[in-house]
Amino acid sequence: MCDKTAGTRQAITLTTMHRDPPPTLFAACNGMTLAYDSFGDPAAPPLVLIMGLGTQMIAWDEAFCGQLAARGFRVIRFDNRDIGQSTHLAAAGLPDIGKLLGQALAGLPIDPASVPYTLADMAQDTVALLDALGIDGAHVVGASMGGAIAQEIALRHPQRVRTLVSIMATSGAPDLPPPRPEALQVLMTPTPTDRAGYVTRHQQVMKVLRAGSDTHEEALDAPRAERAYARGLNPAGYARQLAAILASGSRRERLASVRAPTLVIHGDADPLVPIECGRDVARSVPGARMVTIPHMGHALPQSTWAPIVDAIGAHAVQAG
Repeated sequence: MCDKTAGTRQAITLTTMHRDPPPTLFAACNGMTLAYDSFGDPAAPPLVLIMGLGTQMIAWDEAFCGQLAARGFRVIRFDNRDIGQSTHLAAAGLPDIGKLLGQALAGLPIDPASVPYTLADMAQDTVALLDALGIDGAHVVGASMGGAIAQEIALRHPQRVRTLVSIMATSGAPDLPPPRPEALQVLMTPTPTDRAGYVTRHQQVMKVLRAGSDTHEEALDAPRAERAYARGLNPAGYARQLAAILASGSRRERLASVRAPTLVIHGDADPLVPIECGRDVARSVPGARMVTIPHMGHALPQSTWAPIVDAIGAHAVQAG
């Protein structure tokens, strides 16, 4: 599939050389204010990146975005609602995550009205950002929760999706394998609000999510955490986003109606969203292709950038 060593060398070189991030801009979207930035030629085909649970847009590394932009895309990343510099919905209160998770693991449905918002609302945020930027249709790429949001966009707003790329995401079907115990534990561990505690927890979480691979990434965890901390934490927003995932239910049957050319990317060592979940998405979407990244956990380490960027670029070109 790829020369993993060569991909790592390329990514590390780019990271060493990468420029300062572009300016953060803000747009009114679906009753929210979303923070975003972009890379590449503004006239190039747009490609929007949607990040996962409790994770800021900067987790799409500038060098990764630069590689996609070099493929001829206008790359747009943004903070989802309730995270980073986008609107924090403090007035929505805290959901009972323990109760919701217990229902989900038992295969019981959760009333969407019982949570502050769902993934459908977050999908509408993304579409509203496209509206604000004057974009009719985009290549839509999502990771983890962002992959689920991307699926919802393809389902609810098919005319806005040129191609769909779902990375380390699930259909939400209740019969799929659950997270490994160690991954579920870090998912449920409260986020410290002091700088040192947050950095330490981030290092611990990433070590679990990488599932023992790409240990060279560990040196990057602390500075990445420091940067996220400086942009602003919102632990309550993490809880509300998790509630949105749990209450959104299964998309498996609905995915049969997706008509956008679809690519599924998943790591075979993912401890949080096991690879069978990605296979289920690929089986559920007509004509979907799947790319498996060897040794990749639930993270985007530099060693995976080359094959992922290659796959996204080729997918967009093949789809026309």
